[in-house]
Amino acid sequence: MKDHNTSKIFDIVVVGAGMVGAAAASLLARSGFSVAVVEHAEPAPFDPAQPVGLRVSAFSPGSIAVLTEAGAWRQVERQRHSPYRRMKVEDRDETSVLEFDAAEFGLDRLGAIVENDLVQWSLWQSLLAMGGVELICPDEVADIGIDGKHRVVNLAGGARLKCSLLVAADGINSGIRTMLGIGQDHWEYGQRGLVSVVESETPNPGIAWQRFLEGGPLAFLPLQDGSSSIVWSLPDAEAQRMLGLDDEAFLTELNSAVTGGAGHWPDRVLGCGPRAAFPLTMRLSKTYVARQAVLAGDAAHAVHPLAGQGVNLGLMDVAGLVEVLVGARQDGLDFASDRVLEKYGRWRRSEAEVMARGMHGIKGLFVPEELGLLRRFGMGIVARSWTAKEAFIRRATGRNRNAPALARGLGLTELLHPASDKSIKVRNHT
Repeated sequence: MKDHNTSKIFDIVVVGAGMVGAAAASLLARSGFSVAVVEHAEPAPFDPAQPVGLRVSAFSPGSIAVLTEAGAWRQVERQRHSPYRRMKVEDRDETSVLEFDAAEFGLDRLGAIVENDLVQWSLWQSLLAMGGVELICPDEVADIGIDGKHRVVNLAGGARLKCSLLVAADGINSGIRTMLGIGQDHWEYGQRGLVSVVESETPNPGIAWQRFLEGGPLAFLPLQDGSSSIVWSLPDAEAQRMLGLDDEAFLTELNSAVTGGAGHWPDRVLGCGPRAAFPLTMRLSKTYVARQAVLAGDAAHAVHPLAGQGVNLGLMDVAGLVEVLVGARQDGLDFASDRVLEKYGRWRRSEAEVMARGMHGIKGLFVPEELGLLRRFGMGIVARSWTAKEAFIRRATGRNRNAPALARGLGLTELLHPASDKSIKVRNHT
């Protein structure tokens, strides 16, 4: 760990080194900015010999591209990850089904399931191995202020940092967001996401499967060994009841929820690991920008896990921020000016609002039984329309038209050194 110099002025201070904060620090440093990272605890070493953790995410191809440019994806691949090429979404009575296959859209995969801890640890290793980043850990922010042209970040350990730009990536209960005085729209769903790793009679064939049930959606996400990570959205009281069941009783409930006809997968679930549940919420910050400061990731937004887009949305924030800041510097602008930061804020907040309010609306559509006919009608339209399916996949894979250039396949080197009019247009698309 590097010693830190409290009198040094940084281009950027990133608070929080979870997946979003660490990816931001890595990409910004690789883009030529001097970066300091403040983190309260170093991530524990990842041990692939241990069972799969309870918190996993479905990383889209766009997010995988961002993690590759941040220097972390090769480390992930060397440990363990579970690519999936098929996705199936069922209504509760199985009469309405949406199916997606990567090959149908010219993709080699629709995404990959990876443990959150592995991604964070891999990003941390990337930060340790590179120059241009100063890691200040363990420590935390005591307060922030303004001193002339700089943000001042006072740490609990006594250090005083100055920077041109402060990036708040300190999670859903962001202290920096509170210090900046940024409010949020906030919805509590009265639900919890129950998670566990389960084994089915037939191993998961590499499919991300989801069924909408009376209490909320149930998803099976493929793992490398053929088991599945489940996320089951349930009303609070029902989730607590499920946590209190012994394994045999829980498996009975789970098998009742997944039962299908002959040849249906998932078939009978035979075993499960430990269970946990976390509250489901939707939060959307009223702005992502304050003077010489921005929000990213869960500090800026939280969405219902219906489409598995939470961490992907955060990594798109990172890629978008890098694109805007690099573009400003290439245009001879002050990268921390209100004009530049507002460009990031408008772009990323509008994308988050589309996702957050879309998931909020879809969640409402899929839970009440009285909307069943409308729900099945909508699924039928999407199932029969190539255009609708392609639009769905483009957004789900992080490569829709308004996605950041890094997510859509442009390398960081190309972003930093645009060699053609095409590259420049990609950078300026927002």
